[in-house]
Amino acid sequence: MRRNTWWSPMIMAGLLAACSPSAPTAAPAQPVDTTEQKAPVADPSQPVASGNTPAAADVAAVAGLNAQFDPARDPVADLATAKVEAQRGGKRIVLDVGGEWCSWCHLLDAFIEGDAEIRSFRDANYVWMKVNYSEDNENAAFLSQFPQIKGYPHLFVLDAQGTLLHSQFTGELEADKGQPKGYDRERFFAFMKEWAPPKAP
Repeated sequence: MRRNTWWSPMIMAGLLAACSPSAPTAAPAQPVDTTEQKAPVADPSQPVASGNTPAAADVAAVAGLNAQFDPARDPVADLATAKVEAQRGGKRIVLDVGGEWCSWCHLLDAFIEGDAEIRSFRDANYVWMKVNYSEDNENAAFLSQFPQIKGYPHLFVLDAQGTLLHSQFTGELEADKGQPKGYDRERFFAFMKEWAPPKAP
């Protein structure tokens, strides 16, 4: 028996039309925004805990302060960066004066990097900034605002506004004679704790 199937092609066409994607409707054209766009600026008076965290560029700039003793760096610009970070994080600033030529400077770096507790305390309380002193660049103009240095490395502790609080001869923090060459952990940690910013109660 033969069936009448004249309606089958119509159903198939309808089904195909229902499954095919519809053409997107064009959105009306929007006018171009030509107003001056200003980059957001972090408020340095707000602590990092408030959510006012630094951008990746700021993080890189702060890390660069302690990367190495570089005669090409500008300590005036570096201190400006350090002050913004110190004010934002409620920290103090340590100027670590020395040079790549200085074996005790490298010992200090290794001492801090090799002690997780001291390193963590430093990072929580200080912005650590290296200032080059070498034959290539003595940074005499910048260092002339601070007390005379007896030997290297030398540490200056500043508040978040850049005011000198303490001048530390690191020879006083070295390990006693008869001990391995380096720094005395107890004395060094006591120095860092003494000059850390006071914590709110």
